[in-house]
Amino acid sequence: MTKTFLLVQLDSEGALYSEVAATLEDLGFRPETEGYDFVYDWGRPATVAESLSFADRIQEALRGKRVNFRIESTEE
Repeated sequence: MTKTFLLVQLDSEGALYSEVAATLEDLGFRPETEGYDFVYDWGRPATVAESLSFADRIQEALRGKRVNFRIESTEE
């Protein structure tokens, strides 16, 4: 099964962390405590194309919030 992990870096001039968290939770992420800020569990294997499309959705959702992010997807 695929999991997508997200590490976010906020800008002090950007959106509040609570706003960023709510945006990511609306995309299906849940808070993570082991090395990343959020995790999305696909519940199945995901293709590279699906992962790239999801990354595009994340970028669009965070646009204008002055958030940098690192994304990593793994198979378990």
